[in-house]
Amino acid sequence: MAKRSVKPDWDILFELASSQDGHFSIKQAKDRGFSNQLVRHHLKGGKIFRVRRGIYRLVQYPASDHEDLVVVWLWSEQVGVFSHQTAMALHDLSDALPAQIHLTLPRRWKSRRLRVLPGVVLHHTNVAKVDRAWFGSVPVTSPLRTLKDCVEAHVVPDLIKQAIESGIDRGLFSRKMVATVTAKMVGNRKGK
Repeated sequence: MAKRSVKPDWDILFELASSQDGHFSIKQAKDRGFSNQLVRHHLKGGKIFRVRRGIYRLVQYPASDHEDLVVVWLWSEQVGVFSHQTAMALHDLSDALPAQIHLTLPRRWKSRRLRVLPGVVLHHTNVAKVDRAWFGSVPVTSPLRTLKDCVEAHVVPDLIKQAIESGIDRGLFSRKMVATVTAKMVGNRKGK
């Protein structure tokens, strides 16, 4: 049986892009019936603009504070999860202001030859659904998983301690839940 073609519908594409801070990938557009030619037509017509190869943005959509993360997530084909110091900042667990965006990709991506976006640090491991949360329109590691990742990455201990206290104060986790994280911190200091 032949695959039924999808008729392009601007409203459907707009709805998708709205859920992603005004952005969409060329693959997402194609899945909704938009050919490369039709995307180019809207590009020339001024409805959209190209953010980077294969990623577009609606011109009339209002800017958001974290649309740079949406672009990175779309670049990762929607499999990446923001993690480490980036997740710490998104969860508002500490005063961390990461200079780079930390993104965890599945292990299978480690062998892929990628042109990594400027300012992006990649980590490769499989993040279970239970270790994921959402920050607006992008996935982020859960607060507890974020702590574990930061401890393993040897993030400054003062930021980790601040994140633990902040998370406990806000009810994101308990002291008992972070006991293993705290034990690793002590172990890391002894190993130095």
